[in-house]
Amino acid sequence: MASTQELSQFLAQVERRAFKQTAYAVRDDHAAMDIVQDAMLKLAEKYASRPVEEYPMLFQRILQNTMKDYWRRQKIRGVWTTLLSSLGVSNDSDEEHDPLESMVAENDSDEPEVQYERQQTITIIEDAIKNLPTRQREAFIMRYWEEMDVAETAAVMGCSEGSVKTHCSRAVHALAIALEKYGFSKQVLEKAGGGQ
Repeated sequence: MASTQELSQFLAQVERRAFKQTAYAVRDDHAAMDIVQDAMLKLAEKYASRPVEEYPMLFQRILQNTMKDYWRRQKIRGVWTTLLSSLGVSNDSDEEHDPLESMVAENDSDEPEVQYERQQTITIIEDAIKNLPTRQREAFIMRYWEEMDVAETAAVMGCSEGSVKTHCSRAVHALAIALEKYGFSKQVLEKAGGGQ
């Protein structure tokens, strides 16, 4: 049984990484922070009495489920937005949205052309990952973004290790095909994701 201090230490250790993972998946920093905080609260409320060794798997499972809930809500919201826009109802808050503000350069000293190319590349890769089937995307992110091993990923996803390998292999293949259209080398991408 974990102590309150052990739970606090675990949450402090995983918060930053969980935020990065979630922000990458949902592409919205505010939503990502909400999702991570919800997942942390659920772990503290429901599983605080569990041994500290179980926290990493429990937290990843909770985080994945909380992200799924977010996507379900977004899908429903998207249906309503589409319906309202087709009826000519506009959202006044969109008037102040400036897409340039959402572009973040990794290095401000780079030339504008380099910053633009980098942002375009990131967008292409993120879109390709976003378009993967859900289970492939989950396996890919956990294995290659979170650097979890096959056994950990299988435990979080609630499937066999063989299924994780299959999902990852299919994800890498699908990404290679999708990104090849933009001039990315298929061999480079498959090499980067090849060590399942």
